[in-house]
Amino acid sequence: MGVFIYNIFLILFRIGVHIASIFNNKAAKWVSGRKNLLDRLEKDLEGHQNIIWMHCASLGEFEQGRPLLEEIRNKWPEKKLLLTFFSPSGYEFRKKYEGVDWVFYLPMDGAATARKFLEITKPSLVIFVKYEFWYYYLKKIKYREIPLLLVSAHFRKDMSFFKWYGALQRKMLSRFDHIFVQNESSRQLLDEIGIKDIVTVSGDTRFDRVIGIAEKFTPLPKIEEFLQGQVCIIAGSTWPADEKSLVEALSPILAKQMRLIIAPHEINEQHLSEVEIVFPNSVRYSSYYAPTHTDARVMIIDNIGMLSRLYHYCTIAYIGGGFNKTGIHNILEAAVFGKPVLFGPNYNKYREAIELIEAKGAKSVENAEQLKVVISELMTNQQEYDRMSMFAREYVWVNKGATGSIINYIQEKRLLTS
Repeated sequence: MGVFIYNIFLILFRIGVHIASIFNNKAAKWVSGRKNLLDRLEKDLEGHQNIIWMHCASLGEFEQGRPLLEEIRNKWPEKKLLLTFFSPSGYEFRKKYEGVDWVFYLPMDGAATARKFLEITKPSLVIFVKYEFWYYYLKKIKYREIPLLLVSAHFRKDMSFFKWYGALQRKMLSRFDHIFVQNESSRQLLDEIGIKDIVTVSGDTRFDRVIGIAEKFTPLPKIEEFLQGQVCIIAGSTWPADEKSLVEALSPILAKQMRLIIAPHEINEQHLSEVEIVFPNSVRYSSYYAPTHTDARVMIIDNIGMLSRLYHYCTIAYIGGGFNKTGIHNILEAAVFGKPVLFGPNYNKYREAIELIEAKGAKSVENAEQLKVVISELMTNQQEYDRMSMFAREYVWVNKGATGSIINYIQEKRLLTS
């Protein structure tokens, strides 16, 4: 029954995304990116062997998998690396990523498709990152006896794996040869459903990723020109609800000696124009020219890829998404630089947010008024500011090492030894 319902889901998903592609740009890219996909894969991969395949749902999972990819490339340079994405937000941004040999969309799951995909790619090792479970791919990989790892996985009690109706999901988990989870609570949940001997608590590879970014930091001259050494709040991955709260909280103090840099989650023209209306005394990063924009107090980042370095310059970091149902975005990129981290109330699904609050390196705010109070306190209470900064940085650095744990397992089990 579970497989039958899963097949119905696949059919309905295909129909739904094709209908949505008429109106939605992301859905249109999802559809167009999969046209003749298997044929293109076969052409590009023809004659290649020793392929390691990593699959990521989207951009966030790629950032988790990236440290592992880079370490595999470093230790086994003779291997070929194939990276696949399910979502356009991952593929479109990283389709030219030079750290691997090929970047493709993942063909939609199905018995024939999964079989054909594996016949073409012939991977010697398969790595899935965090949340991505496709029944037929996992089944065919297992039947071919290809080593299969799940890394940086995080499980919660409310997930389907732990419900009465989650038999198929539990079966998918059993296909993995080893599962590397982020924390002890995830391991305990898997233990309760009989998945015990294949689980290791390794931590989250995102900590290794943001530490690598901090260690290799390169300056951003235009940002330095804009800031002129003044106090700066950087708001990353914001949505309209975040921007509304920010303008209400900061309007009384933006006229003083401080700057605000906003990096919206969506950088389409409509949203950028909306941000400019909310913050009239603003300038876009691409248009900024120091002699002309001397009065600008707000800069809007209209590109993707700069945010992780931007946090180096902030006095206080605000992470967007906490006023949305989707939840907050990456807080570790700011914490690694030793910056106090603030975000909205929707963070309970993110263990790093919960832990960073417990570590006293972050605070959650319920509304704009509370945000204004917290920012004012941090700007006037140097002791509190220094304390939060220190705890934020320590939290990240104490949790590094997940990549090394996974690499050690691959070496010990000789998964890449011919």
